[in-house]
Amino acid sequence: MFTIEYMGKLYLVPTPIGNLEDMTFRAIRVLKEVDLILAEDTRTSGKLLHHFEIGTQMKSHHMHNEHKMVDFLVGKLKGGENIALISDAGTPAISDPGFLLTRACVEAGIEVECLPGATAFVPALVNSGLPNDKFVFEGFLPVKKGRQTRLKLLAEEPRTIIFYESPHKLLKTLDNFVEYFGAERPISVSRELTKLYEETVRGTAEEVLKHFTEKPPKGEIVIIVGGNK
Repeated sequence: MFTIEYMGKLYLVPTPIGNLEDMTFRAIRVLKEVDLILAEDTRTSGKLLHHFEIGTQMKSHHMHNEHKMVDFLVGKLKGGENIALISDAGTPAISDPGFLLTRACVEAGIEVECLPGATAFVPALVNSGLPNDKFVFEGFLPVKKGRQTRLKLLAEEPRTIIFYESPHKLLKTLDNFVEYFGAERPISVSRELTKLYEETVRGTAEEVLKHFTEKPPKGEIVIIVGGNK
C-alpha cells in the first residue's frame, strides 16, 4: 500500500488598510480555515482577527525573522499544513514581508494562492488624475545610501512613479522631488486612504511641498509622481 502525502498551501491574504469594511468574505473564510496565520505584528492583527471572530493560531513573521523562518515554514507546508500570511495592512509582500517565503514555496513546488484585496497604491494611483496606463512602483526610497543615485535615475523615468512614505519624512522627500524632478513636476499625495480623514492633495511638486509645510501630514502616505515628458 502506498501512502499519498498532500502538501499544504500558502495563502497570501490582504487585510484592510484602514476601513474594516474592505475585508472580503473570502479572506475571512481562509483565515478561519487555515492551520496557522503568519502576522507581521500579532498585536495589530489580533485586533483584526478578534473583530471578525477568527480564532486561528498566529505566529510572528516580520522583516527581522523572515529569513530564519523560511525553512521551518516550508517544512510545515510540506507536512500538509495550510498557512496564511498577512501584513499589518494591505497585500503581503508589497513593501512588507512575503517575498522570501513565496519564492521558497514556488521553488519547493508548494502551491501559493494570493487573494485579491486591499492595497494602498492602486486607489492612490487611480485617484491621482495622472496617467495610469503605464507606471512604476518604487515603494520606499533609500533613506541614505543610494538615495541620490536613485532620484537622478528616476528623474528621467517617463512613466508615472509610485512611492510610499512616512509622514515625518514626507517634507524631505517632496523637497528632493523639487530638486531632482523640478518644481513643476505634477504630484498627487494621498494619506489616510479609506479612513475618516482621507485626503488627496494634487499640484506641482512645489505646490504640494508648500501645502504640507503649512499643514504637517499624519498617517500612511502614497505619493504619485507624473513621468518625465
